Amino acid sequence: MPPSLQLQSDPLHAYEHCVSEGKLKNDEAQRLVITHLQTLYGALSAPVRRWFGILPRRPSAQARSVYIWGAVGRGKSLLMDMFYASAPVTGKRRIHFHAFMQEVHAMIHVTRQEIEAKQLRQELLPTIAHDIALLSNQLICIDELQITDVADAMIVSKLFTSLLSEGVIFVITSNRPPEELYLGGLQRETFMEFVDLIYERMDVLELASPHDYRMQQIRAMQAVYMWPQSAEAQTSMQETFAQLTHHAVILPATLEVQGRKLIVPESYGGIARMRFADLCEKPLGAADYLTIARRFHTLFLSGIPRLGPEKRNESRRFVTLIDTLYDHRVKLICTADAAPADLYATGDGVFEFARTVSRLAEMQSAQYLAAAHIP
Repeated sequence: MPPSLQLQSDPLHAYEHCVSEGKLKNDEAQRLVITHLQTLYGALSAPVRRWFGILPRRPSAQARSVYIWGAVGRGKSLLMDMFYASAPVTGKRRIHFHAFMQEVHAMIHVTRQEIEAKQLRQELLPTIAHDIALLSNQLICIDELQITDVADAMIVSKLFTSLLSEGVIFVITSNRPPEELYLGGLQRETFMEFVDLIYERMDVLELASPHDYRMQQIRAMQAVYMWPQSAEAQTSMQETFAQLTHHAVILPATLEVQGRKLIVPESYGGIARMRFADLCEKPLGAADYLTIARRFHTLFLSGIPRLGPEKRNESRRFVTLIDTLYDHRVKLICTADAAPADLYATGDGVFEFARTVSRLAEMQSAQYLAAAHIP
């Protein structure tokens, strides 16, 4: 979390502090959401009665989970992080939805084997929910909930029902209102139980700000494709990365690709930062790039070199990477040794690279940057 957020006593004061320092605009839509989170903060702060000297794990009955939805760039993750930083509970966790579900699937595999081996009379998902509740205790903040996988869709209703019954409070962000989750998905009628659960057990808030702050910050850059590589270009990219991630603590992300682990060295929410060497000088392929493109809406990529026949494998991977990012409308902010047209200027492969040149140019356009991410 940014130091300025950590020092505040509650989320509303954290927001007002950032506004007074000029780090945020006074956005009425954001203020409505942070005021609601302040109410949840108060409910979690309410004293609970001890029973035989043991403090009950469950929060006050007045504490209701919150589902915040709205278009990208409106500040949903920022407001959730302000709340999380000051949330007055000892057991809490902040996690991206995809990472959360990866952990759930791993727990399902292990727990199912244990139940079968010991012939236990336990239901699978309630057992997992109990274990998650013990680990996370009172509060789980889940960023960017979006469901495209049928396996996740079939799990979430029963899992979240059990977690809420265990006393876990959620703060969830999403780009979609609950009824638009998993549109057109297989067995959606079963998934609608999860939608009903959200409206029954959570306060659903739309962050209806007219401002796309992420786009404003990207457009404030002189360029999203910077060349040649220089200290100035690196500084510009670093400053934009820090602004888009709200100067938060940056952590690695582990993605699962066909049973393998893919490490993204630096990530925050839907933003990742990697080097050309991380993505194109290692034996990665279309499945890896597809996982990255679905998981992240913005990719900072540094160190794109001049290419040619002597770097045939790296060039082929780079073409596949750009095709995948383009298809999913991922915002690309990068540094390179040359302009797109000069990255692969001579030798075999120039013709095939022409499409990549065209796409790199289009990915710098205002129309592309304004397009919604396709997970």
